[in-house]
Amino acid sequence: MLEAPAERRFAWLSKSTVLLACSSLFADISTEMLYPILPVFLTQTLGASGSDVGLIDGIAQATQNFAQGLSGWLSDRLQKRKSIALIGYLLAAISKPLIGLSTVWQGVLGARFLDRIGTGTRSAPRDALVASSVDAQHRGKAFGLESFGDNLGAFLGPLLTVFLLAFLQFEMRFVFFLAIVPGLLAFLMAALVVERPVRVAAKSTLDAGLWHFPKAYWKYLFVTALFTLGCSSNSFIILQTQSVGASIRTTILIYATFNLAAALASYPAGHFSDQWGRRNILLLALAIFCVAYLGFALTTNIALIALLFTCYGAYQGIFRAVGKALASDFAPEHLRASGIGWYNATIGLVQLAASIVAGLLWDRIGHAAVFFYGATFAMVGGIALAAMIPSRTGSVSRN
Repeated sequence: MLEAPAERRFAWLSKSTVLLACSSLFADISTEMLYPILPVFLTQTLGASGSDVGLIDGIAQATQNFAQGLSGWLSDRLQKRKSIALIGYLLAAISKPLIGLSTVWQGVLGARFLDRIGTGTRSAPRDALVASSVDAQHRGKAFGLESFGDNLGAFLGPLLTVFLLAFLQFEMRFVFFLAIVPGLLAFLMAALVVERPVRVAAKSTLDAGLWHFPKAYWKYLFVTALFTLGCSSNSFIILQTQSVGASIRTTILIYATFNLAAALASYPAGHFSDQWGRRNILLLALAIFCVAYLGFALTTNIALIALLFTCYGAYQGIFRAVGKALASDFAPEHLRASGIGWYNATIGLVQLAASIVAGLLWDRIGHAAVFFYGATFAMVGGIALAAMIPSRTGSVSRN
């Protein structure tokens, strides 16, 4: 009898929701295993310059952004989610050992291009699968669980790499080869997902274009872009952490804790967004972002930086889960992959611009300017979110 409340509490949970969360877990372990060592591999093993590293990162980011929008459109056009997502998972998995096989930095560029094509290709159709794996009133929890898996993988990946290098004394190239294993596990988890067919009524409108999204979707996209203008790459927070005296190992551990905080915040955020409204939870996320960025600008204490980085992880988990859930709410069912795909692409492209501005501020004005700039746009974006988006939106299309 005591188990009945728990059973009812998780009655919304489907097998596909769990599998998709597991696929995100393994995919991010695979990706984040490489995070601590890729710049070192490029500069110390292959002799690449800092400009070469920046070029590789810029092309990779732009490629992923383009692939996200295109794969969402293609998924809606063909009304195929799972098959397109599987292609993305497979491409991302096989790209990892190709990095380890590279003998020049141009080889890494090609492998990273393939990796970001795969990552971008899987994102939108996977998110559409997440949205359709549960009833609309539980969508926030579903995205929260998927985001938990993603951020937990981002926490475990760097720790696994540190263990392999520091304790088992493996060579760096071996880590790139080993990263294919969780990548293939992610592919396997996604392959077991059961795709729900789109309703017949929706299939008659497959020629719908971007102009068929409701006005509320475009308002939300505008608000998201406005805030993201100040949300630069996490690399600047990492650089700030090192600039105040943290060692490389300490920085990696702080970064791992950041990802753990993001994982722990993801599911509760999605759950509460189903109950209290997604806009209200997003406003909380922007408030956390603002406080953290102001702290980064004002303190040079390593312990406080670590605490702020952890708080920033909570923002990351909330924003990733609830932001995509709200984009899904505003998108009609037959355009859901496109809606989430263009939402992700907007964030990526605007964040790329924000990172360029942040780099100029970092070099020409000072480190603190980057974070004051970001906090300002967080406040502006929060005001726009409160003014333009209703507290409870419901869903444009019920499953």
